[in-house]
Amino acid sequence: MHRIVSRDEWLVERAALLTREKELTRLKDQISAQRRELPWVKLDKSYVFEASEGPVTLADLFEGRSQLFVQHFMFAPEWEAGCVGCSFGADHVDAARRHFERNDLSYAAVSRAPIEKLEAYRRRMGWRFRWVSSGASDFNYDFNVSFRPETLAGGEARYNYAPFNGEQQDLAGVSVFVREGGDVFHAYSCYARGDEALAGAYNYLDMVPKGRNENGPNYNLMDWVSRHDEYEGVVGAGCCHR
Repeated sequence: MHRIVSRDEWLVERAALLTREKELTRLKDQISAQRRELPWVKLDKSYVFEASEGPVTLADLFEGRSQLFVQHFMFAPEWEAGCVGCSFGADHVDAARRHFERNDLSYAAVSRAPIEKLEAYRRRMGWRFRWVSSGASDFNYDFNVSFRPETLAGGEARYNYAPFNGEQQDLAGVSVFVREGGDVFHAYSCYARGDEALAGAYNYLDMVPKGRNENGPNYNLMDWVSRHDEYEGVVGAGCCHR
């Protein structure tokens, strides 16, 4: 039974929480400023991806803007559908990008799966953002979201800026790039829960009493998230999982 109190008692506790919420907001602003001040790394390697229209470069993905946000979307070549968690995140993109594209930021999802699989899954999900295949390039490996078997076997894999001892060959993350003149620079990358703030559904759930309902067995979004066409009662539910 949850605690029940008077309105006056509730206001006291709500005011105390507001103080902490304001502290968090100010801290977030400080961290965001520190993130923007990070130095950049010039990319000397040329990356070519396969898009629906044919080969494209990393510079092409900017689409004339000076900033590019890349979602490292988990979709290995042998899979038949994209990662459930990455799909959850991708559901938030199309509406938001109408706004950030007006503020000099382009978006692209990048995965190792063949472009035919990516396009088929994108159509199934109803997404409109750009998605390209990095299967023929080193892009995923260079940005530490994919690992060759020999790298894993040799204990040389690194993920989220630390040694990675798992077995997965593909993981998730996001990277930010900047273009100035003819040069492309790497500005930022984050992994694991670092991109959690991009999932707006989490922000709604964090404000309600039951929270995220991530109570086991996995204690993460896999306890409740499905691809949006697989929820019970949704047309198209029951499509194959990877």
